[in-house]
Amino acid sequence: MSRFRMLSDSQWALMEELLPARSGRAGRPFADARLMVEGIIYRYRCGIAWRDLPPVFGPWQTVWTWHRRLAGEGIWDTVLGILLGAAEAAGLVDWVVSVDSTIAWAHQHATNVSRRTGAGSNYTNPCLEPPDHAIGRSRGGLSTKVHQLVDGHGRPLVVLLTPGQAGDSPMFLPLMGQLRINSPGRGRPRTRPDRVRADKAYSSRAIRAHLRERGIGAVIAEPRDQAGHRKRRGTRGGRPPAFDRDDYRGRNVVERSFCDLEQWRGLATRYDKLAITYRAAVAVHMVFVWTKDLAPLRSGGNHV
Repeated sequence: MSRFRMLSDSQWALMEELLPARSGRAGRPFADARLMVEGIIYRYRCGIAWRDLPPVFGPWQTVWTWHRRLAGEGIWDTVLGILLGAAEAAGLVDWVVSVDSTIAWAHQHATNVSRRTGAGSNYTNPCLEPPDHAIGRSRGGLSTKVHQLVDGHGRPLVVLLTPGQAGDSPMFLPLMGQLRINSPGRGRPRTRPDRVRADKAYSSRAIRAHLRERGIGAVIAEPRDQAGHRKRRGTRGGRPPAFDRDDYRGRNVVERSFCDLEQWRGLATRYDKLAITYRAAVAVHMVFVWTKDLAPLRSGGNHV
């Protein structure tokens, strides 16, 4: 079983107390819930079909049912929220955040489902399936775009999906709207980072105004066309936006985060027909990342 297992004992100890013991309200309790989670992780890490799941995990239909129900009930987002609150209490969250997106090409197994295009593509409710299933046609074919907000160490905080042809800039405000991390004690959840690092795709007046109104530092590169337009207007164009080039170099953490995400082959290529199950798998990866950093605190005697 060892070669099929990704979770350490300390990681599972963090998850076990946060996950339900049943696959649904009326389901029978599992003899080993860890086996179900390991099966989900193994499937997405290897990018195999569900029916090709090794027998060591039990019937593949059981593992699939467990994953589908947890996805529909938003359990993985709940678990992630609790872990992020524990990380904030332990001082692990770096509030200099970075934002970007990556493309996941949709396999033909994910696309043989009817889709209503032209519907709202912003997938902001993890428990609600969008009409287009977050699949769109971009250069290269059908794809899904994964938008992430990560902390200063590249650990994911928020994830949203859109069809592949969707732009990055319109998803910035929904991502920021989803950022809520419980603070220690009884204070309000923290929703405002210290600074935001982003590339030229996020350089818009609306985004800069939003950050300025909330007192959040903007480290966003300015495209050449915007700089040229401002200069042509002369004094009416205003001053160039502040930009710290040295600080901007730290934006590479979000690129490294995507590299880590795409080590799971079932996330680098989308095989899931439903956006709700694919996004839940991304949330599983986020939980996996945070438990790796929180597990040493628990084993060291700190309460997490």
